[in-house]
Amino acid sequence: MTTTMERRRTGWDVVLGILLLLAGLFVLGNAVIATYLSVLLLGWFAIGAGVVTLVGAFVRREAGISWSAALGGAVLIVLGVIIVRDPLAGATGLTLLAGALFLVVGLTRLIVASQVPAARTVLIISGFVSIVLGLIVLFNLQIAVLSLLGLLLGVQILVEGITILVAGRLRPAPTVR
Repeated sequence: MTTTMERRRTGWDVVLGILLLLAGLFVLGNAVIATYLSVLLLGWFAIGAGVVTLVGAFVRREAGISWSAALGGAVLIVLGVIIVRDPLAGATGLTLLAGALFLVVGLTRLIVASQVPAARTVLIISGFVSIVLGLIVLFNLQIAVLSLLGLLLGVQILVEGITILVAGRLRPAPTVR
């Protein structure tokens, strides 16, 4: 028996959508603080994941010690400690990664545009926009480091709020018997 899913909006979705819209606007208004807090949270998550991975590598007695998992856990712990001790360095690395990602996505869209005639115009426009965003981030790194991650987080929260407010969430479709 398969469960079919449908997108429905309830009263709770409207409330959640409005709360997300307000949260997104708050984050956009405090992008520097949001960047700092999100980088710190990411650092603590890396430490926690590293500890769990490291312990898990030694707990599996029947399979022996997984040295690759132990090394990965240790690297996550070190990365998390570096980020927590110096959130600006963590934000710089993540901002560089975001700028590079914008560039790669833009170039990929331009390449794919030649292979998908039906969506060529949209892919070319979005590809150029992504490339320009990547160049702006990478050539203005000192400014982008302080606020880019917070701005991206705020925009994502806003888009999520609008989506839930307008379209609702996926739920199992009612079954007819």
